Amino acid sequence: MNKASRIFCPALITPKNAVVKQTEQLSRSQKLLTELGLVKSGSNGTYQIMPMAQRSVDKCIDLVQSNMQQAGGQKITLPILTPTGLWKKTGRLEGDISEFYMVRDRSGKQFLMSPTHEEAVTAMLATTSPISYRQLPLRLFQIGPKFRDELKTRFGLMRAKEFLMKDMYTFDVSEESARETYSVVNSAYDRLFKQLEVPFVKVNAATGMMGGSVSHEYHYVSPVGEDNLLQCSSCGFAGNSEVVTAPARCPSCNSSDLKEVRGVEVAHTFLLGDKYSKPLGATFLNTSGKPQSLVMGCYGIGITRVIAAALEVLSSDHELRWPKLLAPYDVCLIGPKQGSKEQPQAEVIENELLLNVGEICGHQELLHDDRKELTIGKRLLEAKRLGHPLTIVVGAKSARQDSPKLEVHTSKGETYELDFSETLKLVAEHSQYKKSLERGCFQRETEESKSRSVGHQL
Repeated sequence: MNKASRIFCPALITPKNAVVKQTEQLSRSQKLLTELGLVKSGSNGTYQIMPMAQRSVDKCIDLVQSNMQQAGGQKITLPILTPTGLWKKTGRLEGDISEFYMVRDRSGKQFLMSPTHEEAVTAMLATTSPISYRQLPLRLFQIGPKFRDELKTRFGLMRAKEFLMKDMYTFDVSEESARETYSVVNSAYDRLFKQLEVPFVKVNAATGMMGGSVSHEYHYVSPVGEDNLLQCSSCGFAGNSEVVTAPARCPSCNSSDLKEVRGVEVAHTFLLGDKYSKPLGATFLNTSGKPQSLVMGCYGIGITRVIAAALEVLSSDHELRWPKLLAPYDVCLIGPKQGSKEQPQAEVIENELLLNVGEICGHQELLHDDRKELTIGKRLLEAKRLGHPLTIVVGAKSARQDSPKLEVHTSKGETYELDFSETLKLVAEHSQYKKSLERGCFQRETEESKSRSVGHQL
């Protein structure tokens, strides 16, 4: 169990009537995460993630890793520093390199602080003992920091100079096999974004400096997005304006219900062919025992960007709202105020809830707001702003002799008065729903199931 009094959460305290001078445009998620002490700004374009937000990051990592392993991925770790000589061989140091961080060691050798690792992983396979066609397909992924010297960092974790990313690199014997791998990994991406329950669109995209023949982007639609998308409200088709010029009708269903929207890119997939394997000499031995260039794909997901963009879409101006699988805690329990007349009896119920709720959802998913020197109202306001999926209040109504009740608040803004067993049932249903999402069951709660589980709504 986690106690609120022990959690390091350096919230911003603004004096009453103070005028705050805004030096940059803030997104909703950036403003809330900073104000509530979940994220702190470091140097320009870098961010320090505090314990509560780190729990969300860890959950996102676990979810992404699980889906990559289901797609046949094997986890590795590559050095952050990549010799620039590898990038020169593939031609990616030609042209504008202003976004790259470069360093030299004491002997003068130059390295990139990798924004991506195509060259590094391909060179690794090129220097590995001969790879047989029997070992393919090979799907390698890692989760770690990436670096880009953005000209203008914006919106906190959504466009930072250092960010956390999952990058997968796949190697196949042929274009046909590589397309099968592309389908498998894209299906894993589809499953992941459905698990998060944030509306997303998948669009055809330009390959850009990455190269290759096929590319798709995953976007969360938001006014703060930097990409212009065309979306059809009839069939759901969407395309990046870099690829799809504004047509009068939808290319998929011929409907005229097209609209322009802004999107935050949270994931990208590429079919690369031999763009990297050929210049770097990464080969396998085919059925005839002769060397042949590996056919590649690469697949990225911005871990920290997914979290920030999801909050941007789901939250209100004053309260965070998390995807169920990424919320730092499932349940927040608020006990009676110190010295209140109901405290002795209410604390008996509070202790029973701590035990029972912890057993249902897992003790690490329960946050106990034990700061009893604060009023219930102040703690409840903070809990709502932090966006806990369920907040249980053990107040004066819990100490009534006749029909004691607990207040339960949801992150959707619903408030219920429930008895002890009804409260546990609601916690159990939330926990079961999360488990169904983890298994890949995406059906939403029906109105019938909600009315059956929560009892009386205030």
